[in-house]
Amino acid sequence: MTLLQWGILGTGNIAGQFAAGIRTARRGALAAVASRSEDSARTFSQKHHIATAHSSYETILRDERVQAIYLSLPNSMHHEWTIKCLRAGKHVLCEKPFARDVAESEEMFDVAKREGRVLMEAFMYRSHPQTLGVLDAIRRGEIGQVKLMKLSFCYRTNKIDGNVRFSHALAGGALMDVGCYCINLARAVANAEPSHVNAHAVMHESGVDEQLTASLEFPDGILATMACGMRVQADNTAQICGTEGYIEIPWPWKPPAGKAGFTIARSIPPRQDNPNIPAPPPRQWFSTEADRDLYAMEADEFAECVLDDKPPRIPREDTLGNMHVLDQMREQIGLKW
Repeated sequence: MTLLQWGILGTGNIAGQFAAGIRTARRGALAAVASRSEDSARTFSQKHHIATAHSSYETILRDERVQAIYLSLPNSMHHEWTIKCLRAGKHVLCEKPFARDVAESEEMFDVAKREGRVLMEAFMYRSHPQTLGVLDAIRRGEIGQVKLMKLSFCYRTNKIDGNVRFSHALAGGALMDVGCYCINLARAVANAEPSHVNAHAVMHESGVDEQLTASLEFPDGILATMACGMRVQADNTAQICGTEGYIEIPWPWKPPAGKAGFTIARSIPPRQDNPNIPAPPPRQWFSTEADRDLYAMEADEFAECVLDDKPPRIPREDTLGNMHVLDQMREQIGLKW
């Protein structure tokens, strides 16, 4: 079977997770990594058993063995380097958030179309059977008509100095870093774009949002609330509530190996509706274990787009829809680049 030859642009934390995960991929292999630091590139390549380490971003673009780039640079650099990769003839899997705004995103996709290359945003959780199972259950009507969603993605870090997430120049902030996941899932569940968005944030002294809450209103009376933060702890779960039940997802953003899944539950109806309904309410666990790492599944789906001409899991319209919401929320909290 033909394997897609990958190059990694950047050696940060998320790049390490991708490199470790792709070892279980079926359709791809790591060929090279690039950093602006020779030491960083060499250390990363040795740790992840990558044959070639490039000491500049430019040189990996001239590496003829590399067919696709996993771009894990800071948010502010996605636009520039995605376009450079595409013009160098590389397919690109670009980390979320795709770019700083809609305008940058549209240009990136336009270049990809002109160059005849695959370009996709890297929301890895969308490739996991857990996410696919949840969306399938909703489409089948397992919880009736969706009415409410409650989503959170937070983490607590005390490392501020040198942290790209707290850098305004690098387009950081909680919304761009992890809030984009909540928006993405809400839109996928609603299968629509929000008609109204309302966001509130606490700003860090560095100029980016430290924590944010928001509400989204979708057609057909669907409401979603979300919370994200970089210096606060939360359960980081997702709950999707419908007229006939609700879905609980304990690990929506990064399903763990061996115990991924979700619960479909039904509350006890009010007694005036039916006094004979027995208690307790039924709860059913749906296991969605995977045979590969989360990032390997994402890489394999991308490889299928390149090698088999399959449509991307996250198409242009999906990414632009997410960016529109991010733009609206940033405007409401006064975060401009």
